[in-house]
Amino acid sequence: MNFYIHTLGCKVNAYESEIMKELLLKNGFKYNEENPEIIIINTCTVTNMADNKSKKMVRHFKKNFPNALLVVCGCSSQNKESDYENLDIDILLGNQKKSEIVEIIKNYLKDNNKYQYINQNRNLPFEDMQIKKFTTHTRAYVKIEDGCDNFCSYCVIPYVRGSIRSKDFNTTLNEVHELVLNNHQEIVLTGIHTGAYFNSNHDLTELIHEISKEPNLKKIRISSIEITEINDKFLNELKNNNKICNHLHIPLQAGSDEILKIMNRKYDLKEFKRIVNKIREVRPDIALTTDIIVGHPYETEELFLKTIETAKEIGFAKIHVFPFSKRDKTKAALMTNQVDEEEKKMRSKRLIEVSNELEKAYYQKFINQVLDVLILNSKEKSVGITDNYLKVKLNEKLENNQIVKVLVTGFDNGFLIGKVA
Repeated sequence: MNFYIHTLGCKVNAYESEIMKELLLKNGFKYNEENPEIIIINTCTVTNMADNKSKKMVRHFKKNFPNALLVVCGCSSQNKESDYENLDIDILLGNQKKSEIVEIIKNYLKDNNKYQYINQNRNLPFEDMQIKKFTTHTRAYVKIEDGCDNFCSYCVIPYVRGSIRSKDFNTTLNEVHELVLNNHQEIVLTGIHTGAYFNSNHDLTELIHEISKEPNLKKIRISSIEITEINDKFLNELKNNNKICNHLHIPLQAGSDEILKIMNRKYDLKEFKRIVNKIREVRPDIALTTDIIVGHPYETEELFLKTIETAKEIGFAKIHVFPFSKRDKTKAALMTNQVDEEEKKMRSKRLIEVSNELEKAYYQKFINQVLDVLILNSKEKSVGITDNYLKVKLNEKLENNQIVKVLVTGFDNGFLIGKVA
């Protein structure tokens, strides 16, 4: 049977979709986007917009492929179970049992009964998932952790992903080894709370150190890490291990202590800036990117201006801006002093302008330099990324998944422009 997987949301979802794809192909199913008989939608719930988009995609595929077996899984179905029960879905999963997708589909085809499995228990084991080759991305994602225990005021993810748990240490090493054997140049370590990885008395730093021993692995990227998890041990590894990409994504979320406290974040600005300075002591040109939420309850214009000031002072290479989204189950949804929707839009626009200025300034530092670029996509021209996560365009048509030296000649609309050196 032909199948298609549509993925929304984060790198964890992308990894889990790739797992399902590999399992189905291994069991005789065929991937076919044009004429699928089975459609799997892996949903996202990080914002109201993500929920709406997830449900919109369900309706879209139901309308365009009415006879296909429709499977819906992921965070939105976990969070909004009752919404999906009314969308005429054949198999409804949450965030568990994605690794059992073959058996679930086969059982459905055999019994022709609707299947539903959404476990709301937060105390779950790490679901065993290993992949040999990533087909949808040049870089290979490896999910090493799931769940979160932070319960930030705005975030529903702890309720839909469960408590922190980590992949077996040796299993992770074996998975990376297989991916490197299949010619992946860069490994991206990902999770819901990646920096919380801990298994068999090994933390994230020790995992990175062991992974680095793979002789043919060129780069290791950390999808995201909290500032509170960047200790001296991690900084020492960052200083001495040149396989770690020159880029860290560290969520700030707000640029004032007042809002950070309301958000239930685990640091203040003084601590954040202190650790950023230590990072730059060991990696002076590192790209630091971040997430900032605009319009959280109690954010005044004055506090928003503090966020802009903080972002400029730290000098992020890019800011991912998110207007506050009121999520059921979260403390922020019950707070008074909600910010007007139009005001959130205006503040988001202003912060995006700041991000664009900071990004341009960071990119322009590298004009006239020769950089290593991993080619991700090549049609008439080629697109790639550097290890500090700069996007690069080249006029040459190059083979994907190779690292080439590029002389940077300019900057245009979010891309460095270059030629093979």
